[in-house]
Amino acid sequence: MDCNRLKAELAERKRSNKELAAFLKTNENTVSRWCTNKSQPSLATLFRIAEFLGVSPGILLSEPIGERRI
Repeated sequence: MDCNRLKAELAERKRSNKELAAFLKTNENTVSRWCTNKSQPSLATLFRIAEFLGVSPGILLSEPIGERRI
């Protein structure tokens, strides 16, 4: 899957990696690695990211409809 839900949701809500990093009290490079699928946040962090973005955690785990595999 080429699409990254975190990256897409940040862009859709006009939020930056820097803002998310500040909210999570983590390094911007860490957020960048999540946005490029080089690493993944822990489940606990995923819930905090969802809180920051105002979305359900499930949104961050799902693939866009056009990319879902059956």
